[in-house]
Amino acid sequence: MYLRRTSLYCLSICSNITVNDKICIIMNITDEQKKKFDRYYELLIEWNQKINLTAITDRDEVWLKHFEDSLSIERIMDMTSIDAVIDVGTGAGFPGIPLKIAYPHLKITLLDSLDKRLRFLDKVVRELNLSDVTMIHGRAEDYGRDPDHREKYDLCVSRAVASLPVLSELCIPFVRIGGCFVAYKSEKAEVELNDSDRAISLLGARIGSMEQFSLSDGELNRILIKIDKLVPTPDKYPRRAGVPSKKPLG
Repeated sequence: MYLRRTSLYCLSICSNITVNDKICIIMNITDEQKKKFDRYYELLIEWNQKINLTAITDRDEVWLKHFEDSLSIERIMDMTSIDAVIDVGTGAGFPGIPLKIAYPHLKITLLDSLDKRLRFLDKVVRELNLSDVTMIHGRAEDYGRDPDHREKYDLCVSRAVASLPVLSELCIPFVRIGGCFVAYKSEKAEVELNDSDRAISLLGARIGSMEQFSLSDGELNRILIKIDKLVPTPDKYPRRAGVPSKKPLG
């Protein structure tokens, strides 16, 4: 594992601190980064009054289920060795924006099909003074065929709610050979793995590793699935918009 996390021992002697402070200790978040996360939370709640960004609005819950979960990728990846990242179906910016805050060197592309979400993210990027963040309004099926984006990224990430065969077809085409796609999934995703091998192989990749863990509350179980890109994705993938979800590979 590639953790920069602080030992949980420190939490046993700091039981009176807040949930978000505990997460900052665990994830080695600096004071300056914490200020950015706090402002991100404020903007999320403010804009959530106007557009549907998240059903989770409690501060502690956002820190746990959005911020900590987004940064959990460091359990399976050395993020200091990554340069270009695309977040497919970014929604309210998870995991892309937390990754950018924690790893300022990253060049992040946020892809979403809803323009109003990207207007919110543009506000976040400007308020937090984040550089090297690109926002794209469109569908993964279309941009996965675009020469400016196809096989251009070291890492593709997604927390989107879709089965692994569907996510793989949407995400793997963005990844360069030697790069990887990491899917953030619930503990139930182990079942999906049995249905995904053929689809992932057809797309020029293979399952590299999997990390099952609990977030710092000790209750919410998560799985990170790392898929390694081996050879170019065949030109026929991804299929046209809507087809991957209606007829998953397998």
